Amino acid sequence: MKAGIVGLPNVGKSTLFNCLSNAKAQSANFPFCTIEPNIGVVNVPDPRINKLEELVKPERVQMATVDIVDIAGLVKGASKGEGLGNQFLGNIRECNAIIHVLRCFDNDNIVHVDGNVNPIRDKETIDIELQLKDLENVEKRLEKVNRAAKTGNKEAQTEKALLDRIRENLLQAKSARTITPQNNDEEVLLESFQLITAKPVLYVCNVDENSAVSGNKYVDQIRELVKDEDAEVIILSVGAEADITELESYEERQVFLEDMGLTEPGSAVLIRAAYKLLKQQTYFTAGVKEVRAWTINIGSTAPQAAGVIHTDFEKGFIRAEVIAYEDFVQYGSESKCKEAGKFKVEGKEYIVKDGDVMHFRFNV
Repeated sequence: MKAGIVGLPNVGKSTLFNCLSNAKAQSANFPFCTIEPNIGVVNVPDPRINKLEELVKPERVQMATVDIVDIAGLVKGASKGEGLGNQFLGNIRECNAIIHVLRCFDNDNIVHVDGNVNPIRDKETIDIELQLKDLENVEKRLEKVNRAAKTGNKEAQTEKALLDRIRENLLQAKSARTITPQNNDEEVLLESFQLITAKPVLYVCNVDENSAVSGNKYVDQIRELVKDEDAEVIILSVGAEADITELESYEERQVFLEDMGLTEPGSAVLIRAAYKLLKQQTYFTAGVKEVRAWTINIGSTAPQAAGVIHTDFEKGFIRAEVIAYEDFVQYGSESKCKEAGKFKVEGKEYIVKDGDVMHFRFNV
């Protein structure tokens, strides 16, 4: 599962990517600096794993990760191949969610591709290009499905009705994610269309350092603009985040954050938000050899969660031994949880909860 960073050129995408991944994607004050998408495997900050480490004292710790993709800047006409449009749009299509970076700061030394700072216009530029590409794909599908629908094919008629609704929305400059599937068939169909604007999105307002805590007039404009989109808006001073990553010690970073009025880096907030956007959650295994966070889809069953460790665990699943994270922390160990009656044995139907501490029994 991957989240792609998108936006116009020079809004801070590659600098943000560097902060998130500690990779060193090239960043410069001109468009198309990023051509091939950079992919970073990013640890998901989670204070729960630190607590488990403190209690269990393992030999090693492994955090959950999320893949972040730095995609080159889109420009007007990208849907028709302008700039490096087709390539960029293909890279976005391969991602599961979109992190849309908007420039929300004034700085005469950093060129804006459209001449002046206007995040509302910038957002609309990106939205329109993505919507136009989706419209092109929807109309191609309609050409094929119309013929089958006319013959009375029920599946084709269902697909045509959904495509017609999506097309109508796109023509009104509304993204495909605003469509609510009316039943399971439509849900499956919508997923199969692989539309760019159907992907979940969160907005990152890149602000100056002084606006990192409470935002500014540009952030207020974006919040008002997206209030009906069911999308999160995150405030981040990408320049300040870059400075934080250059500091050597934890103590230095904390002093820097305190001076800014923050309790943790904005990048940590963003990573957790991306993880949530991808509909991911975490369960833990906790032993003296290793405390580890495992990533699963929300709604996964115990056998599916076991399969993330090894496919044999899923195939030969017998049962899961489960302790809620809060109980593990309260009682301090597996044995004390057992004594307190907080140790549960679950079967194949169990839906894993975020934070469960688990051990699997299996037979191959």
